Amino acid sequence: MISVDKKNLALAIQLRHELHMHPELSYQEVWTKQHLINFLKKHTTNLVIIDKGKYFYAKYTAGKDKPTLAFRADFDALPIPETIELPWKSTVPGVSHKCGHDGHSATLAGFALEVDQKGADQNIVFLFQHAEETGQGGIECAEVILEEKIDEIFGYHNMSGIEFNTVHVIDGTAHCASKGMSIEMIGSPAHASQPENGINPSFAIARIIDNLVALTSPDKYEGLVLCTIIQVDIGSENYGIAAYNGTLRLTIRAEKEAELNMLQQSIEELALKLGKEQGITVHFHYQDEFPETVNHKDSVDKVRQVAAGIGFPLRELTTPYRASEDYGHYLKLVKGAYFYIGNGETHPPIHTYEYDFRDEIIEIGVEMFKGLAGIRT
Repeated sequence: MISVDKKNLALAIQLRHELHMHPELSYQEVWTKQHLINFLKKHTTNLVIIDKGKYFYAKYTAGKDKPTLAFRADFDALPIPETIELPWKSTVPGVSHKCGHDGHSATLAGFALEVDQKGADQNIVFLFQHAEETGQGGIECAEVILEEKIDEIFGYHNMSGIEFNTVHVIDGTAHCASKGMSIEMIGSPAHASQPENGINPSFAIARIIDNLVALTSPDKYEGLVLCTIIQVDIGSENYGIAAYNGTLRLTIRAEKEAELNMLQQSIEELALKLGKEQGITVHFHYQDEFPETVNHKDSVDKVRQVAAGIGFPLRELTTPYRASEDYGHYLKLVKGAYFYIGNGETHPPIHTYEYDFRDEIIEIGVEMFKGLAGIRT
């Protein structure tokens, strides 16, 4: 039974539109963070807000002897221009909320209003996280798990390609681990007419690329393993100089974090071997590192029970999402679950020009969070 106060729901939807109009990239979310803080200060009276600089959280205290639950939402946007006409269209050129983090934060804020007005039997932390798209926000916000002695954490993601207004769950791995891998190879220059006098890394980089299919062969691993070429940058636009430096950029991804490490080691060993054979200096650089996101079954069962109790349709996912999610950092420290609310099978996918978060699922998210917090009215 849905019981979200209609005024609270309207405020949450309005907040979503305001966030959508003022998107900010990871580590630039100054306006976004302050706007969310101002919203909670204006509309709640029983919450304490803790500003952590890049991010913040709010606390509802039921008692020192009560368990503490955390609910997390992210609030950064993407470097994708808004090309569709919306009343709440992005006002920032080249930046928009094409992953729905505006909706996630609006849901968590709407939930905070409900808790503030109706109370709860447990201590609740409302964690508003920055920089999910780079994978760094979860690393930094994970300190809250320890500082606030969190007993369990929940979060959700809107997802296209699955049934609208339907809750989807999965036990175990929900998102693959991934990281950006750059292989820098430095040889020595030579005149283009005498390439034999220099060391050109192009051939070593080509060998690495040629071996990626074998290195990711399914017979080597138990779970899904992928390697995607992102960029090949070799030499310069100078026709008198043979290429002598280059960088191969990859995204490596695996269902199991241990197998991601195996793939990384295999690629590193091949690059170092080629470098030694050809007199090339090799450097490795990593960024956008995401852990595997592994749900705890007890927590997923609570999501199932809440959805059934409210009467929301529930579906079981059969495979993890390939995309990564830094929520996994929390689940390494405390039990919890990450679930999904469907945008519809034909709704534009996230990270595309045509996508926009569906306001209708805010109410579903608020009700799910309330049920998980034991709020029945």
